[in-house]
Amino acid sequence: MNDTDTLVEQLANALTARGWTMATAESCTGGLIAGACTDRAGSSDWFECGFVTYSNAAKTDLLGVPADLIAAHGAVSEPVARAMAAGARAHAPVQVAVAVTGVAGPSGGSADKPVGTVWLGWATPQGVFTERQRFDGDRAAVRRATVAHALAGLLQRLS
Repeated sequence: MNDTDTLVEQLANALTARGWTMATAESCTGGLIAGACTDRAGSSDWFECGFVTYSNAAKTDLLGVPADLIAAHGAVSEPVARAMAAGARAHAPVQVAVAVTGVAGPSGGSADKPVGTVWLGWATPQGVFTERQRFDGDRAAVRRATVAHALAGLLQRLS
């Protein structure tokens, strides 16, 4: 069992104990968080759905992220991660949601948002929480680290 599998197991137990379900809103991970969750047998008891909103239009159309918010701050930003998490929770019958938006690379980075920059958001009944991370490595490493951090962050907020 790898670290992600362990996180998913712990998350499954925490959600099941509460009778809660979750949703994901993913950009840079392209569905990998949902995939990690649904790799676990029995995940239909606690995993509701995943939104893969890679384009800005998808963020707006599927999650309700205001287009002017994306225009003002960029897709990889705290306000957009916050809106994605809140949008996932609002558009799915769930108690909690996790969202990620970032620059996985190898291109697409800038001075203020270098490759490896990821904004994460978690929507819970207590509110929406966000965090900026910078992960090292190639595209695959950035995406793997994002999945693990997203799951760990949700688990932390359930503790």
